[in-house]
Amino acid sequence: MEMLNVKVNGIAVSVPKGATILEAARAAGVEIPTLCYMKEKNEIGACRICVVEATGARGLVTACVFPVAEGMEIQTNTPKVRQARKTTLELILSTHDMSCLSCSRSTNCELQKLCLEYGVDQNAFGGFKPTYELDYSTPHLVRDNNKCILCRRCVAVCDEQIVSVIGANNRGIDTCIGQAFNMPLGDTPCISCGQCTAVCPTGALVERDDTDKVWEALADPKKHVVVQTAPSIRATLGECFDMPIGTNVEGKMVAALRRLGFEKVFDTNTAADFTIVEEATELLERVKCGGTLPMITSCSPGWVKFCEFYYPELISHLSSCKSPQQMGGALIKTYWAEKMGIDPHDIFVVSIMPCTAKKFEVQREDMSAAGDNIPDVDVALTTRELARMIGRAGIKFTSLPDEEFDNPLGIDTGAAVIFGATGGVMEAALRTANDVLTGKDNTELEFHEVRGTEGLKEATYNIAGMEIKVAVASGAANAKKVMEKIASGEADWTFVEIMGCPGGCVNGGGQPIQPQHVRDTVDLKAVRAKALYDQDAGMAMRKSHQNPVIKEVYDNYFGGGYGCHKAHHTLHTSYVARKRYDKI
Repeated sequence: MEMLNVKVNGIAVSVPKGATILEAARAAGVEIPTLCYMKEKNEIGACRICVVEATGARGLVTACVFPVAEGMEIQTNTPKVRQARKTTLELILSTHDMSCLSCSRSTNCELQKLCLEYGVDQNAFGGFKPTYELDYSTPHLVRDNNKCILCRRCVAVCDEQIVSVIGANNRGIDTCIGQAFNMPLGDTPCISCGQCTAVCPTGALVERDDTDKVWEALADPKKHVVVQTAPSIRATLGECFDMPIGTNVEGKMVAALRRLGFEKVFDTNTAADFTIVEEATELLERVKCGGTLPMITSCSPGWVKFCEFYYPELISHLSSCKSPQQMGGALIKTYWAEKMGIDPHDIFVVSIMPCTAKKFEVQREDMSAAGDNIPDVDVALTTRELARMIGRAGIKFTSLPDEEFDNPLGIDTGAAVIFGATGGVMEAALRTANDVLTGKDNTELEFHEVRGTEGLKEATYNIAGMEIKVAVASGAANAKKVMEKIASGEADWTFVEIMGCPGGCVNGGGQPIQPQHVRDTVDLKAVRAKALYDQDAGMAMRKSHQNPVIKEVYDNYFGGGYGCHKAHHTLHTSYVARKRYDKI
Protein backbone atom coordinates (compact mmCIF):
# COMPACT_ATOMS: atom_id res chain seq x y z
CA MET A 1 0.00 0.00 0.00
CA GLU A 2 1.39 3.37 -1.01
CA MET A 3 1.84 5.66 1.99
CA LEU A 4 1.82 9.46 2.01
CA ASN A 5 3.73 11.64 4.47
CA VAL A 6 1.88 14.67 5.81
CA LYS A 7 1.96 16.97 8.81
CA VAL A 8 -1.04 17.82 10.99
CA ASN A 9 -0.39 20.84 13.22
CA GLY A 10 3.30 20.07 12.82
CA ILE A 11 2.89 16.39 13.72
CA ALA A 12 4.36 14.08 11.08
CA VAL A 13 2.19 11.13 10.13
CA SER A 14 2.03 8.56 7.31
CA VAL A 15 -1.34 7.53 5.91
CA PRO A 16 -2.46 5.37 2.97
CA LYS A 17 -2.93 7.04 -0.39
CA GLY A 18 -6.56 8.14 -0.71
CA ALA A 19 -6.92 8.95 2.99
CA THR A 20 -8.76 12.14 3.88
CA ILE A 21 -7.47 14.96 6.02
CA LEU A 22 -9.85 13.84 8.78
CA GLU A 23 -8.33 10.37 8.75
CA ALA A 24 -4.83 11.81 8.80
CA ALA A 25 -5.69 14.04 11.74
CA ARG A 26 -7.09 11.11 13.71
CA ALA A 27 -3.96 9.13 12.95
CA ALA A 28 -1.97 12.02 14.42
CA GLY A 29 -4.18 12.11 17.52
CA VAL A 30 -5.90 15.34 16.49
CA GLU A 31 -9.69 15.50 16.60
CA ILE A 32 -11.43 17.68 14.02
CA PRO A 33 -15.08 18.50 14.87
CA THR A 34 -17.83 17.22 12.57
CA LEU A 35 -21.63 17.25 12.50
CA CYS A 36 -22.66 15.49 9.30
CA TYR A 37 -19.85 12.94 8.99
CA MET A 38 -20.32 9.22 9.64
CA LYS A 39 -17.48 6.95 8.63
CA GLU A 40 -18.32 4.99 5.46
CA LYS A 41 -21.96 6.06 5.71
CA ASN A 42 -22.30 9.82 5.34
CA GLU A 43 -19.14 11.37 3.92
CA ILE A 44 -20.67 14.38 2.19
CA GLY A 45 -18.91 17.48 3.58
CA ALA A 46 -22.25 19.23 4.06
CA CYS A 47 -22.01 20.86 7.48
CA ARG A 48 -18.56 22.47 6.91
CA ILE A 49 -17.71 22.30 10.60
CA CYS A 50 -14.60 20.26 9.75
CA VAL A 51 -12.91 22.95 7.62
CA VAL A 52 -9.13 23.25 7.89
CA GLU A 53 -6.24 25.00 6.14
CA ALA A 54 -4.03 22.85 3.92
CA THR A 55 -1.09 23.61 1.67
CA GLY A 56 -2.01 23.52 -1.98
CA ALA A 57 -5.64 24.45 -1.36
CA ARG A 58 -6.95 27.88 -2.37
CA GLY A 59 -9.20 28.23 0.67
CA LEU A 60 -10.52 26.28 3.61
CA VAL A 61 -11.32 22.67 2.76
CA THR A 62 -13.62 20.11 4.36
CA ALA A 63 -11.44 17.59 6.13
CA CYS A 64 -13.93 14.72 5.92
CA VAL A 65 -13.79 14.49 2.12
CA PHE A 66 -10.58 16.25 1.05
CA PRO A 67 -7.79 13.76 0.21
CA VAL A 68 -4.26 14.31 1.47
CA ALA A 69 -1.27 14.70 -0.84
CA GLU A 70 2.39 13.92 -0.31
CA GLY A 71 4.03 16.60 1.83
CA MET A 72 0.75 18.34 2.67
CA GLU A 73 0.79 20.47 5.80
CA ILE A 74 -2.54 20.80 7.56
CA GLN A 75 -3.57 23.33 10.19
CA THR A 76 -6.73 22.54 12.14
CA ASN A 77 -6.80 25.29 14.76
CA THR A 78 -5.82 28.62 13.18
CA PRO A 79 -7.80 31.84 13.86
CA LYS A 80 -9.24 31.63 10.33
CA VAL A 81 -10.42 28.03 10.93
CA ARG A 82 -11.91 28.79 14.34
CA GLN A 83 -13.76 31.83 13.03
CA ALA A 84 -15.16 29.89 10.06
CA ARG A 85 -16.46 27.16 12.34
CA LYS A 86 -17.95 29.70 14.74
CA THR A 87 -19.74 31.51 11.92
CA THR A 88 -21.10 28.24 10.55
CA LEU A 89 -22.44 27.29 13.98
CA GLU A 90 -24.08 30.70 14.36
CA LEU A 91 -25.73 30.30 10.95
CA ILE A 92 -27.05 26.89 12.02
CA LEU A 93 -28.47 28.43 15.20
CA SER A 94 -30.24 31.14 13.19
CA THR A 95 -32.87 28.56 12.15
CA HIS A 96 -32.57 26.24 15.16
CA ASP A 97 -35.09 25.83 17.97
CA MET A 98 -32.88 26.49 20.98
CA SER A 99 -35.19 25.08 23.67
CA CYS A 100 -32.20 23.33 25.18
CA LEU A 101 -33.46 23.25 28.77
CA SER A 102 -36.42 21.07 27.82
CA CYS A 103 -34.66 18.96 25.19
CA SER A 104 -33.92 15.33 26.03
CA ARG A 105 -30.55 15.68 24.27
CA SER A 106 -29.39 18.59 26.43
CA THR A 107 -25.80 17.99 27.66
CA ASN A 108 -25.52 15.13 25.15
CA CYS A 109 -26.03 17.21 22.02
CA GLU A 110 -23.18 17.50 19.54
CA LEU A 111 -24.37 20.91 18.34
CA GLN A 112 -24.65 22.24 21.90
CA LYS A 113 -21.17 20.96 22.76
CA LEU A 114 -19.57 22.64 19.74
CA CYS A 115 -21.39 25.91 20.38
CA LEU A 116 -20.03 25.97 23.91
CA GLU A 117 -16.51 25.16 22.70
CA TYR A 118 -16.50 27.91 20.08
CA GLY A 119 -18.25 30.55 22.19
CA VAL A 120 -20.96 31.28 19.65
CA ASP A 121 -23.43 34.15 19.78
CA GLN A 122 -26.85 32.58 19.37
CA ASN A 123 -28.27 35.90 18.20
CA ALA A 124 -25.57 36.64 15.62
CA PHE A 125 -27.96 36.19 12.69
CA GLY A 126 -31.66 36.97 12.46
CA GLY A 127 -34.22 36.78 9.69
CA PHE A 128 -36.55 34.07 8.44
CA LYS A 129 -36.89 31.05 10.72
CA PRO A 130 -38.97 28.14 9.37
CA THR A 131 -41.26 26.33 11.78
CA TYR A 132 -42.54 22.77 11.61
CA GLU A 133 -45.17 20.74 13.39
CA LEU A 134 -43.87 17.84 15.44
CA ASP A 135 -44.51 14.37 13.99
CA TYR A 136 -46.05 12.13 16.67
CA SER A 137 -47.46 9.64 14.17
CA THR A 138 -45.43 6.63 15.35
CA PRO A 139 -45.39 4.95 18.77
CA HIS A 140 -41.61 4.84 18.89
CA LEU A 141 -40.21 8.25 18.02
CA VAL A 142 -40.88 11.96 17.63
CA ARG A 143 -39.54 14.07 14.75
CA ASP A 144 -38.92 17.75 15.52
CA ASN A 145 -37.63 19.42 12.36
CA ASN A 146 -37.29 22.68 14.27
CA LYS A 147 -34.13 21.16 15.74
CA CYS A 148 -32.91 19.54 12.52
CA ILE A 149 -29.59 20.81 11.13
CA LEU A 150 -29.90 18.96 7.78
CA CYS A 151 -26.84 16.82 8.44
CA ARG A 152 -28.57 13.86 6.74
CA ARG A 153 -27.16 11.28 9.12
CA CYS A 154 -30.66 9.89 9.66
CA VAL A 155 -31.14 9.61 5.91
CA ALA A 156 -27.85 7.71 5.60
CA VAL A 157 -28.70 5.10 8.25
CA CYS A 158 -32.24 4.69 6.92
CA ASP A 159 -30.68 4.02 3.52
CA GLU A 160 -28.19 1.62 5.12
CA GLN A 161 -31.19 -0.22 6.56
CA ILE A 162 -32.56 -0.18 2.97
CA VAL A 163 -35.90 1.10 4.29
CA SER A 164 -35.22 4.61 2.95
CA VAL A 165 -38.46 6.16 4.13
CA ILE A 166 -36.89 9.55 4.91
CA GLY A 167 -34.98 12.01 2.80
CA ALA A 168 -34.56 15.67 1.91
CA ASN A 169 -37.66 17.51 0.68
CA ASN A 170 -37.83 20.95 -1.03
CA ARG A 171 -34.86 23.22 -1.77
CA GLY A 172 -32.95 26.16 -0.34
CA ILE A 173 -34.20 27.61 2.95
CA ASP A 174 -37.28 25.38 2.65
CA THR A 175 -35.25 22.15 2.70
CA CYS A 176 -36.36 19.75 5.40
CA ILE A 177 -35.98 16.08 6.20
CA GLY A 178 -39.20 14.16 5.84
CA GLN A 179 -41.14 11.48 4.01
CA ALA A 180 -42.36 11.27 0.44
CA PHE A 181 -45.22 13.71 -0.23
CA ASN A 182 -44.67 15.02 3.34
CA MET A 183 -46.77 12.17 4.72
CA PRO A 184 -46.47 11.37 8.45
CA LEU A 185 -43.78 8.84 9.31
CA GLY A 186 -46.48 6.55 10.71
CA ASP A 187 -47.95 6.16 7.23
CA THR A 188 -44.72 4.81 5.77
CA PRO A 189 -43.16 1.32 5.98
CA CYS A 190 -40.78 2.47 8.75
CA ILE A 191 -39.69 -0.61 10.73
CA SER A 192 -39.25 1.35 14.00
CA CYS A 193 -35.60 0.31 14.39
CA GLY A 194 -34.67 3.76 15.74
CA GLN A 195 -31.21 3.78 14.19
CA CYS A 196 -31.95 7.37 13.11
CA THR A 197 -32.34 8.45 16.75
CA ALA A 198 -28.97 6.93 17.65
CA VAL A 199 -27.07 9.04 15.11
CA CYS A 200 -28.99 12.33 15.18
CA PRO A 201 -26.58 14.94 16.61
CA THR A 202 -29.39 17.06 18.10
CA GLY A 203 -32.92 16.51 19.41
CA ALA A 204 -34.54 16.40 15.98
CA LEU A 205 -35.20 12.67 16.28
CA VAL A 206 -35.78 11.19 19.72
CA GLU A 207 -37.58 8.19 21.13
CA ARG A 208 -41.11 8.87 22.36
CA ASP A 209 -40.71 9.51 26.08
CA ASP A 210 -43.03 7.23 28.08
CA THR A 211 -41.47 7.84 31.48
CA ASP A 212 -44.44 9.89 32.71
CA LYS A 213 -46.66 6.81 32.31
CA VAL A 214 -44.26 4.88 34.53
CA TRP A 215 -44.02 7.62 37.17
CA GLU A 216 -47.82 7.72 37.25
CA ALA A 217 -48.07 3.95 37.70
CA LEU A 218 -45.43 3.97 40.44
CA ALA A 219 -47.47 6.57 42.31
CA ASP A 220 -50.69 4.50 42.08
CA PRO A 221 -51.13 2.46 45.28
CA LYS A 222 -53.51 0.08 43.50
CA LYS A 223 -50.90 -0.97 40.94
CA HIS A 224 -48.30 -3.70 41.29
CA VAL A 225 -45.58 -2.15 39.13
CA VAL A 226 -43.08 -4.72 37.92
CA VAL A 227 -40.04 -4.15 35.71
CA GLN A 228 -38.01 -6.47 33.48
CA THR A 229 -34.70 -5.71 31.77
CA ALA A 230 -33.41 -7.00 28.44
CA PRO A 231 -30.09 -8.90 28.22
CA SER A 232 -28.14 -6.08 26.60
CA ILE A 233 -29.10 -3.30 29.04
CA ARG A 234 -26.56 -4.45 31.63
CA ALA A 235 -23.80 -3.95 29.06
CA THR A 236 -24.81 -0.43 28.01
CA LEU A 237 -26.59 1.45 30.83
CA GLY A 238 -23.31 2.40 32.48
CA GLU A 239 -22.41 4.55 29.46
CA CYS A 240 -25.18 6.96 30.46
CA PHE A 241 -23.26 7.58 33.68
CA ASP A 242 -19.83 8.03 32.08
CA MET A 243 -18.67 4.49 32.81
CA PRO A 244 -16.41 2.80 30.25
CA ILE A 245 -18.11 1.31 27.20
CA GLY A 246 -18.76 -2.39 27.79
CA THR A 247 -19.01 -2.19 31.58
CA ASN A 248 -21.46 -4.79 32.95
CA VAL A 249 -23.65 -2.94 35.47
CA GLU A 250 -26.24 -5.65 36.14
CA GLY A 251 -26.05 -5.34 39.94
CA LYS A 252 -26.22 -1.55 40.01
CA MET A 253 -29.05 -1.57 37.47
CA VAL A 254 -31.13 -3.84 39.72
CA ALA A 255 -30.37 -1.65 42.72
CA ALA A 256 -31.39 1.50 40.84
CA LEU A 257 -34.69 -0.04 39.70
CA ARG A 258 -35.56 -0.99 43.29
CA ARG A 259 -34.84 2.55 44.42
CA LEU A 260 -37.14 3.90 41.71
CA GLY A 261 -39.94 2.04 43.50
CA PHE A 262 -40.62 -1.05 41.38
CA GLU A 263 -42.26 -3.80 43.41
CA LYS A 264 -40.33 -6.54 41.63
CA VAL A 265 -37.26 -6.42 39.42
CA PHE A 266 -37.31 -9.35 37.00
CA ASP A 267 -34.89 -10.36 34.26
CA THR A 268 -36.04 -10.70 30.66
CA ASN A 269 -33.25 -13.28 30.41
CA THR A 270 -35.57 -15.73 32.15
CA ALA A 271 -38.07 -15.24 29.34
CA ALA A 272 -35.23 -15.63 26.81
CA ASP A 273 -34.66 -19.12 28.19
CA PHE A 274 -38.35 -19.87 27.63
CA THR A 275 -37.96 -18.51 24.09
CA ILE A 276 -35.22 -21.06 23.37
CA VAL A 277 -37.10 -24.13 24.59
CA GLU A 278 -40.27 -23.09 22.75
CA GLU A 279 -38.38 -22.18 19.56
CA ALA A 280 -36.41 -25.43 19.66
CA THR A 281 -39.62 -27.39 20.08
CA GLU A 282 -41.22 -25.55 17.18
CA LEU A 283 -38.17 -26.10 14.98
CA LEU A 284 -37.99 -29.83 15.69
CA GLU A 285 -41.69 -30.15 14.95
CA ARG A 286 -41.23 -28.40 11.61
CA VAL A 287 -38.29 -30.64 10.73
CA LYS A 288 -40.13 -33.84 11.67
CA CYS A 289 -43.52 -32.91 10.21
CA GLY A 290 -42.46 -31.10 7.07
CA GLY A 291 -43.22 -27.56 8.26
CA THR A 292 -41.99 -24.38 6.63
CA LEU A 293 -38.20 -24.15 6.61
CA PRO A 294 -35.99 -22.40 7.29
CA MET A 295 -37.59 -21.23 10.48
CA ILE A 296 -36.59 -17.65 11.35
CA THR A 297 -36.36 -16.14 14.82
CA SER A 298 -38.97 -13.62 15.94
CA CYS A 299 -37.18 -11.89 18.84
CA SER A 300 -36.58 -8.59 17.01
CA PRO A 301 -39.75 -6.54 16.43
CA GLY A 302 -37.98 -4.33 13.90
CA TRP A 303 -37.10 -7.41 11.86
CA VAL A 304 -40.63 -8.83 12.24
CA LYS A 305 -42.11 -5.56 11.01
CA PHE A 306 -39.64 -5.56 8.10
CA CYS A 307 -40.82 -9.04 7.13
CA GLU A 308 -44.49 -8.03 7.39
CA PHE A 309 -43.93 -4.98 5.17
CA TYR A 310 -41.45 -6.25 2.60
CA TYR A 311 -41.85 -10.06 2.54
CA PRO A 312 -45.44 -10.75 3.64
CA GLU A 313 -45.52 -13.85 1.44
CA LEU A 314 -42.76 -15.35 3.64
CA ILE A 315 -44.37 -14.72 7.05
CA SER A 316 -44.84 -18.46 7.50
CA HIS A 317 -41.08 -18.76 7.96
CA LEU A 318 -41.27 -16.73 11.19
CA SER A 319 -41.30 -18.60 14.47
CA SER A 320 -44.62 -18.06 16.22
CA CYS A 321 -42.78 -17.50 19.53
CA LYS A 322 -43.27 -14.12 21.13
CA SER A 323 -40.13 -12.10 21.77
CA PRO A 324 -38.52 -12.41 25.24
CA GLN A 325 -40.04 -9.03 26.15
CA GLN A 326 -43.56 -10.25 25.43
CA MET A 327 -42.95 -13.69 26.94
CA GLY A 328 -41.68 -11.98 30.09
CA GLY A 329 -44.79 -9.82 30.34
CA ALA A 330 -47.05 -12.79 29.61
CA LEU A 331 -45.40 -14.89 32.33
CA ILE A 332 -45.69 -12.04 34.84
CA LYS A 333 -49.40 -11.53 34.19
CA THR A 334 -50.27 -15.24 34.12
CA TYR A 335 -47.92 -17.52 36.04
CA TRP A 336 -46.62 -14.94 38.54
CA ALA A 337 -50.03 -13.29 38.98
CA GLU A 338 -51.61 -16.65 39.82
CA LYS A 339 -48.73 -17.60 42.11
CA MET A 340 -49.07 -14.33 44.05
CA GLY A 341 -52.88 -14.20 43.94
CA ILE A 342 -52.91 -10.86 42.09
CA ASP A 343 -55.49 -9.80 39.52
CA PRO A 344 -53.53 -9.26 36.27
CA HIS A 345 -55.59 -6.10 35.71
CA ASP A 346 -53.71 -4.62 38.67
CA ILE A 347 -50.23 -5.49 37.37
CA PHE A 348 -48.33 -2.87 35.38
CA VAL A 349 -45.36 -4.31 33.50
CA VAL A 350 -42.52 -2.05 32.41
CA SER A 351 -39.78 -3.31 30.09
CA ILE A 352 -36.34 -1.74 29.79
CA MET A 353 -35.29 -2.40 26.21
CA PRO A 354 -32.46 -1.51 23.83
CA CYS A 355 -34.90 -1.01 21.02
CA THR A 356 -37.39 1.66 19.99
CA ALA A 357 -39.32 -1.00 18.03
CA LYS A 358 -40.29 -2.52 21.38
CA LYS A 359 -42.58 0.48 21.86
CA PHE A 360 -44.36 -0.61 18.70
CA GLU A 361 -44.36 -4.25 19.78
CA VAL A 362 -46.24 -3.69 23.05
CA GLN A 363 -49.15 -2.34 20.98
CA ARG A 364 -49.35 -5.30 18.62
CA GLU A 365 -52.48 -7.43 18.56
CA ASP A 366 -52.33 -10.98 19.92
CA MET A 367 -50.13 -9.86 22.82
CA SER A 368 -52.53 -10.39 25.71
CA ALA A 369 -51.99 -13.81 27.29
CA ALA A 370 -53.86 -12.90 30.48
CA GLY A 371 -57.05 -11.97 28.64
CA ASP A 372 -58.54 -9.38 26.32
CA ASN A 373 -57.56 -5.78 27.06
CA ILE A 374 -54.71 -6.92 29.32
CA PRO A 375 -51.49 -6.24 27.39
CA ASP A 376 -48.53 -8.49 28.15
CA VAL A 377 -46.40 -5.37 28.58
CA ASP A 378 -47.78 -1.93 29.43
CA VAL A 379 -44.78 0.31 28.67
CA ALA A 380 -41.42 -0.25 27.00
CA LEU A 381 -38.68 2.20 27.92
CA THR A 382 -35.33 2.54 26.19
CA THR A 383 -31.99 2.43 27.98
CA ARG A 384 -31.86 6.21 27.61
CA GLU A 385 -35.26 6.70 29.23
CA LEU A 386 -34.27 4.57 32.21
CA ALA A 387 -31.11 6.65 32.63
CA ARG A 388 -33.20 9.82 32.69
CA MET A 389 -35.49 8.34 35.35
CA ILE A 390 -32.49 7.39 37.48
CA GLY A 391 -31.11 10.91 37.12
CA ARG A 392 -34.40 12.60 37.98
CA ALA A 393 -34.75 10.45 41.07
CA GLY A 394 -31.39 11.71 42.34
CA ILE A 395 -29.91 8.21 42.42
CA LYS A 396 -26.11 8.16 42.35
CA PHE A 397 -25.79 5.23 39.99
CA THR A 398 -22.05 4.61 40.21
CA SER A 399 -22.21 4.52 44.04
CA LEU A 400 -24.93 1.87 44.22
CA PRO A 401 -24.26 -1.60 45.64
CA ASP A 402 -24.70 -4.64 43.42
CA GLU A 403 -28.04 -6.36 43.99
CA GLU A 404 -29.72 -9.42 42.47
CA PHE A 405 -32.94 -9.87 40.50
CA ASP A 406 -36.07 -11.07 42.26
CA ASN A 407 -37.22 -14.66 42.08
CA PRO A 408 -38.73 -16.57 40.43
CA LEU A 409 -38.46 -14.64 37.16
CA GLY A 410 -34.93 -13.48 37.84
CA ILE A 411 -33.06 -16.74 37.33
CA ASP A 412 -31.30 -17.06 34.00
CA THR A 413 -28.59 -18.88 32.09
CA GLY A 414 -25.61 -17.77 30.03
CA ALA A 415 -27.53 -18.70 26.91
CA ALA A 416 -30.05 -15.99 27.71
CA VAL A 417 -27.39 -13.38 28.46
CA ILE A 418 -25.91 -13.58 24.96
CA PHE A 419 -29.30 -12.89 23.33
CA GLY A 420 -28.22 -9.24 23.23
CA ALA A 421 -25.52 -9.85 20.60
CA THR A 422 -26.02 -10.91 17.00
CA GLY A 423 -25.65 -14.70 16.85
CA GLY A 424 -26.56 -15.06 20.53
CA VAL A 425 -30.02 -16.46 19.93
CA MET A 426 -28.61 -18.96 17.44
CA GLU A 427 -25.85 -20.07 19.80
CA ALA A 428 -28.33 -20.47 22.67
CA ALA A 429 -30.57 -22.57 20.42
CA LEU A 430 -27.64 -24.73 19.28
CA ARG A 431 -26.63 -25.45 22.88
CA THR A 432 -30.09 -26.78 23.65
CA ALA A 433 -30.48 -28.57 20.30
CA ASN A 434 -27.15 -30.32 20.86
CA ASP A 435 -28.35 -31.74 24.17
CA VAL A 436 -31.85 -32.62 22.96
CA LEU A 437 -30.72 -34.38 19.78
CA THR A 438 -27.80 -36.26 21.35
CA GLY A 439 -29.55 -37.02 24.62
CA LYS A 440 -26.42 -35.91 26.49
CA ASP A 441 -25.27 -33.01 28.65
CA ASN A 442 -22.65 -31.78 26.19
CA THR A 443 -19.67 -29.78 27.36
CA GLU A 444 -19.19 -28.09 23.98
CA LEU A 445 -20.97 -24.79 24.55
CA GLU A 446 -19.36 -22.23 22.28
CA PHE A 447 -20.31 -22.02 18.63
CA HIS A 448 -17.79 -19.48 17.40
CA GLU A 449 -18.92 -19.57 13.76
CA VAL A 450 -22.09 -17.64 14.62
CA ARG A 451 -20.32 -15.10 16.82
CA GLY A 452 -18.89 -11.77 15.73
CA THR A 453 -20.22 -8.50 14.37
CA GLU A 454 -20.28 -9.46 10.69
CA GLY A 455 -23.65 -8.69 9.17
CA LEU A 456 -24.17 -12.14 7.66
CA LYS A 457 -22.74 -15.47 8.85
CA GLU A 458 -23.40 -19.07 7.81
CA ALA A 459 -22.41 -22.36 9.42
CA THR A 460 -23.16 -26.08 9.19
CA TYR A 461 -23.23 -28.40 12.20
CA ASN A 462 -23.58 -32.15 12.40
CA ILE A 463 -25.52 -33.00 15.54
CA ALA A 464 -26.44 -36.61 16.27
CA GLY A 465 -26.09 -37.44 12.59
CA MET A 466 -28.36 -34.58 11.53
CA GLU A 467 -26.88 -31.85 9.34
CA ILE A 468 -28.11 -28.46 10.51
CA LYS A 469 -27.37 -25.45 8.31
CA VAL A 470 -27.84 -22.06 9.94
CA ALA A 471 -27.52 -18.40 9.05
CA VAL A 472 -27.27 -15.29 11.22
CA ALA A 473 -28.05 -11.81 9.90
CA SER A 474 -28.22 -8.40 11.54
CA GLY A 475 -29.45 -5.17 10.00
CA ALA A 476 -32.26 -4.89 7.47
CA ALA A 477 -29.87 -4.89 4.49
CA ASN A 478 -28.59 -8.33 5.47
CA ALA A 479 -32.12 -9.47 6.29
CA LYS A 480 -33.01 -8.65 2.69
CA LYS A 481 -30.14 -10.81 1.40
CA VAL A 482 -31.41 -13.73 3.47
CA MET A 483 -35.02 -13.28 2.39
CA GLU A 484 -34.10 -12.99 -1.28
CA LYS A 485 -32.30 -16.34 -1.09
CA ILE A 486 -35.29 -17.90 0.64
CA ALA A 487 -37.71 -16.41 -1.88
CA SER A 488 -35.68 -17.69 -4.83
CA GLY A 489 -35.43 -21.18 -3.38
CA GLU A 490 -31.62 -21.01 -3.13
CA ALA A 491 -31.56 -21.21 0.67
CA ASP A 492 -30.96 -24.61 2.24
CA TRP A 493 -30.79 -23.44 5.84
CA THR A 494 -32.71 -25.12 8.63
CA PHE A 495 -32.73 -22.22 11.08
CA VAL A 496 -32.03 -18.49 10.66
CA GLU A 497 -31.53 -15.74 13.21
CA ILE A 498 -32.28 -12.18 12.13
CA MET A 499 -31.91 -8.99 14.17
CA GLY A 500 -33.23 -5.69 12.82
CA CYS A 501 -30.30 -3.60 14.08
CA PRO A 502 -26.71 -4.02 12.85
CA GLY A 503 -24.86 -6.00 15.51
CA GLY A 504 -28.03 -6.95 17.34
CA CYS A 505 -29.57 -5.47 20.48
CA VAL A 506 -26.29 -4.09 21.84
CA ASN A 507 -26.54 -1.60 18.97
CA GLY A 508 -30.29 -1.02 19.22
CA GLY A 509 -31.92 2.30 18.47
CA GLY A 510 -32.67 2.91 22.15
CA GLN A 511 -29.12 2.45 23.42
CA PRO A 512 -26.92 5.23 24.86
CA ILE A 513 -25.91 7.79 22.27
CA GLN A 514 -22.18 8.13 21.79
CA PRO A 515 -20.65 11.11 19.94
CA GLN A 516 -20.04 10.32 16.30
CA HIS A 517 -16.25 10.46 16.60
CA VAL A 518 -16.53 7.66 19.18
CA ARG A 519 -18.83 5.65 16.92
CA ASP A 520 -16.31 6.11 14.11
CA THR A 521 -13.32 4.90 16.12
CA VAL A 522 -14.74 2.32 18.56
CA ASP A 523 -16.59 -0.85 17.53
CA LEU A 524 -19.47 -0.36 19.97
CA LYS A 525 -21.10 -3.60 18.86
CA ALA A 526 -18.06 -5.70 19.65
CA VAL A 527 -17.15 -4.01 22.95
CA ARG A 528 -20.69 -4.19 24.30
CA ALA A 529 -21.15 -7.79 23.13
CA LYS A 530 -17.93 -8.82 24.87
CA ALA A 531 -19.47 -7.88 28.22
CA LEU A 532 -22.29 -10.36 27.56
CA TYR A 533 -20.03 -13.18 26.39
CA ASP A 534 -17.77 -12.62 29.42
CA GLN A 535 -20.75 -12.95 31.76
CA ASP A 536 -21.93 -16.11 29.98
CA ALA A 537 -18.47 -17.69 30.28
CA GLY A 538 -18.51 -17.24 34.05
CA MET A 539 -21.97 -18.66 34.74
CA ALA A 540 -22.74 -22.08 36.20
CA MET A 541 -25.80 -22.61 33.98
CA ARG A 542 -25.15 -21.90 30.31
CA LYS A 543 -28.01 -23.73 28.58
CA SER A 544 -31.59 -22.48 28.54
CA HIS A 545 -33.19 -25.85 29.32
CA GLN A 546 -31.15 -26.00 32.55
CA ASN A 547 -33.06 -23.07 34.03
CA PRO A 548 -35.03 -24.44 37.03
CA VAL A 549 -37.78 -21.86 36.51
CA ILE A 550 -38.65 -23.56 33.22
CA LYS A 551 -39.22 -26.91 34.92
CA GLU A 552 -41.29 -25.26 37.64
CA VAL A 553 -43.54 -23.39 35.20
CA TYR A 554 -44.08 -26.29 32.79
CA ASP A 555 -44.71 -28.77 35.61
CA ASN A 556 -46.87 -26.66 37.88
CA TYR A 557 -48.47 -24.03 35.67
CA PHE A 558 -48.56 -25.11 32.03
CA GLY A 559 -49.13 -28.72 33.06
CA GLY A 560 -47.44 -30.17 30.01
CA GLY A 561 -44.22 -30.28 28.03
CA TYR A 562 -42.64 -27.69 25.78
CA GLY A 563 -45.13 -26.47 23.22
CA CYS A 564 -48.18 -27.74 25.13
CA HIS A 565 -51.51 -26.01 24.59
CA LYS A 566 -51.29 -23.64 27.57
CA ALA A 567 -47.67 -22.77 26.81
CA HIS A 568 -48.59 -22.06 23.20
CA HIS A 569 -51.46 -19.79 24.24
CA THR A 570 -49.22 -17.85 26.62
CA LEU A 571 -45.95 -17.67 24.72
CA HIS A 572 -46.84 -17.63 21.02
CA THR A 573 -48.35 -15.04 18.70
CA SER A 574 -49.30 -14.35 15.08
CA TYR A 575 -48.32 -11.88 12.34
CA VAL A 576 -50.01 -9.76 9.69
CA ALA A 577 -49.18 -8.76 6.13
CA ARG A 578 -48.79 -4.98 6.06
CA LYS A 579 -49.33 -2.57 3.17
CA ARG A 580 -46.38 -0.31 2.71
CA TYR A 581 -48.39 2.84 2.04
CA ASP A 582 -51.95 2.62 3.27
CA LYS A 583 -52.81 6.22 2.40
CA ILE A 584 -51.67 6.22 -1.24
